[in-house]
Amino acid sequence: MNRALELLAKFQARFGTSAIVYRAPGRVNLIGEHTDYNDGFVLPAAIGLSCWVAIAPRKDRKLVLFSENFAELIEADLDKLPLRGCDRWADYPLGVAMTLEQAGNCLRGANLYISGEIPLGAGLSSSAALEVSVGYALLHVAHLAIDRTNLALLCQLSENQFVGARCGIMDQFISCHGRAGHALMLDCRSLDYRVFRLPPNLQLVICNTMVQHELGASEYNARRTECEEAVRSLAGVLPGIQALRDVLRSNNSKNTAIGLRTPSTRDAATSSRRTFVSAKLCRHLKPAKLERLES
Repeated sequence: MNRALELLAKFQARFGTSAIVYRAPGRVNLIGEHTDYNDGFVLPAAIGLSCWVAIAPRKDRKLVLFSENFAELIEADLDKLPLRGCDRWADYPLGVAMTLEQAGNCLRGANLYISGEIPLGAGLSSSAALEVSVGYALLHVAHLAIDRTNLALLCQLSENQFVGARCGIMDQFISCHGRAGHALMLDCRSLDYRVFRLPPNLQLVICNTMVQHELGASEYNARRTECEEAVRSLAGVLPGIQALRDVLRSNNSKNTAIGLRTPSTRDAATSSRRTFVSAKLCRHLKPAKLERLES
């Protein structure tokens, strides 16, 4: 039985009705780490592991969420959603619902059966896949238009404000726009993007080290703060600078001495250039040279 049919059968067994299935993929980032929140360039690719959501509308304004991964049922009222999460898996779908409503989307109550095949906390963006798949599902049952870029931005906003992880736009964007067998080069400032096919002789191998991380409680938020502090330090040397992306536009030798004091800020400031070169190598079928850029 394929995954969608299996999920529909499980939904029927739990909720007693038919449903519609949505899914959104996780991602691997080829190059461009910690550059999305620095307005830089990233080069992610969607992977073959997804978060799946079966959904059916209700007659009331209640959301009933069942997580297969956590074996837990959560109920919430769309008219009484909290403004902040409380550090549990349901923060991600409830945050998306709240953010969609605040953006002017009148949602319907619904039953949702959620099943994720992306390893949790493995750095493959299981949270973004959950947000995007739930967002698609909620908009669909409410008969509302789905703009993928706008959905990505709202899911990012939800994770920033409701969950408390100050992530950039990359994860949600690739989950909305990714294509099988392709990489996506994204300008995280303008949101212009280009999708191109990966070389046929290039295989992506992802190893799960079993080391888990939690963005909201880890050094991720601290690293973003560090980058913002570097931008403030550089503002006196580089008038008009908005993010570390802008450092590369200047030849001012004081950049490193004044603002880029740490390896993480120097890496974020130079990563966009490596991303451009990596995209060119992929397009010209030279994946063997990518390793030098990653090191």
